[in-house]
Amino acid sequence: MRILAISHYSHPVVYRPEAEIFIGLKRKGADIRIINLPESPWTERFREEGIEVLEKHPIKKMDKAFIRFLREYIIQEKIDVIHLFNSKATINGLLASKGTKTKVALYRGYEGNIHWYDPSAYAKYLHPRVDRIFCIAGAVEDLIKRNLFRNKDKVITIRKGHNPIWYKDVKPLDVRKEFGFDEKSTVFTCVANARPMKGIPYLVGAFKYLEGVNAKLLLVGEGLLDAEVQSAIDKLPESVKGNIVFTGYRKDALQIVKGSDSFVLSSLYGEAITKSVIEAMNLGVAPIITDIPGNVDLVVNEESGLVVKKASSKALAEGIEKYTDNEALRIRMAIGAIERMQNFFHIDRSIDLYYEAYEKLINE
Repeated sequence: MRILAISHYSHPVVYRPEAEIFIGLKRKGADIRIINLPESPWTERFREEGIEVLEKHPIKKMDKAFIRFLREYIIQEKIDVIHLFNSKATINGLLASKGTKTKVALYRGYEGNIHWYDPSAYAKYLHPRVDRIFCIAGAVEDLIKRNLFRNKDKVITIRKGHNPIWYKDVKPLDVRKEFGFDEKSTVFTCVANARPMKGIPYLVGAFKYLEGVNAKLLLVGEGLLDAEVQSAIDKLPESVKGNIVFTGYRKDALQIVKGSDSFVLSSLYGEAITKSVIEAMNLGVAPIITDIPGNVDLVVNEESGLVVKKASSKALAEGIEKYTDNEALRIRMAIGAIERMQNFFHIDRSIDLYYEAYEKLINE
């Protein structure tokens, strides 16, 4: 099978699960080609694996030169499937594929913002030329199916798996020493981008219920202390304000997570499967997450972590208090987290499912 993926592998870590899928497919015997950004940190690795890399990623949503190039390439090389992973790739790829026999696959990793009444949706996910849509979570699949009038079976869910080996060299940071916490405290860490969907005000607000509880919170990420979050802090009792530390952006975020007792995520909506939770679970750190669609597939409540009600500071506080000073529970949840990652979110499973999906698509 000849597969052409168009994506932008601009970061050595962020895009690793996706990049490793195509490396795995190449090793299984698929003929993989990748159109990538120039100077990508993944280009050398791809080429070492025998993958042809074309550094010609489209520069705009209607890139006529790229469309001409891509059309000629897929016809000349007899490409079976083009898999389009971002907005520019999708719009240009669909135009280039018009009138060809090449199957078109899209990727969707976000739960939201697809509506049958939105004309722009028909330039991408609802376009009739699309043959398959790979979703990262069942919630995303359900969303797209609700907005399709027919051919709903072209939407499938395959998670981007991880490999525990990727995390074996991550050394835990002594977070108590680094941030001045007492040795008996239970340290919770949240790594997040500064977006409303992350629900940080609710997480901060949880501490109004945690007076007398020796729990500390590290909020790792740039721009997390915005006006809304500051307002939530101002409403806290003075006795707990010092239990919350904003670290800003940290290059050693994984080391911080590894050195923490729990990873907590307070997301409200929109996220399909959050990479930071997967990383924490692979690191063997007991998670607390909210019950939003997509993320609930990650954690089995009371088996591989705690799942609490979204948009509820009280529910988050109950989860935090449950873990605090309860090392046995945290260890049990951490072991369950590692097992769940190995059994359901391993990269090898993703590679096999991608291979089967492409094979089925080509033969249709």
